[in-house]
Amino acid sequence: MRRIFHFVHQSVDGFIQGPNGEFDWARMGPELSAYSEEISGETDAILYGRVVWDMMASYWPEAESHDDHPHTRAYAPIWRATQKYVVSSTIESAGWNTEVIGAGAAARLRALKQQPGKDIVLMGGQKLAAWADREGLLDERRIVTHPVVLGGGRSVFDPGGRAHLELVETRSFDAGVVMARYRNAPSPK
Repeated sequence: MRRIFHFVHQSVDGFIQGPNGEFDWARMGPELSAYSEEISGETDAILYGRVVWDMMASYWPEAESHDDHPHTRAYAPIWRATQKYVVSSTIESAGWNTEVIGAGAAARLRALKQQPGKDIVLMGGQKLAAWADREGLLDERRIVTHPVVLGGGRSVFDPGGRAHLELVETRSFDAGVVMARYRNAPSPK
């Protein structure tokens, strides 16, 4: 059975975007870029909510024309070729090898998990990750912490939500970036 895992960047103080919605602080050094490509090798689909989709679709289709960073040159062709799913009630279609999932999203994602294939990575998106977790669809979290304090913004976790997690891996990357990989764990009794 395929798994869905949440791959998200956060600040040391636990925010995935700054107080004004900014995401200009993530440090994609060579080691973290290589890990991103490694994830692409273990997945064959990317899952987005509409807000993160809008950000990604505005950049990655023609990323090389905007940026010559090695990560951009390596990841842009992968992004374009990979099957993408966007959970949204506000858009009906999207380009770039993308299926929009509206009504019945939980059932559609359960069906995708049953299909043969590699894992599915949920990129960014706190709201979608919280919803997927409540629906029992989220199997794992990979939280990449960057050495920056944003002082506010959107938290990586749903406010008021509770999750019991089991740490299964940690990894350090260049530029002081650390990844912690967690599986959902049963509630302690």
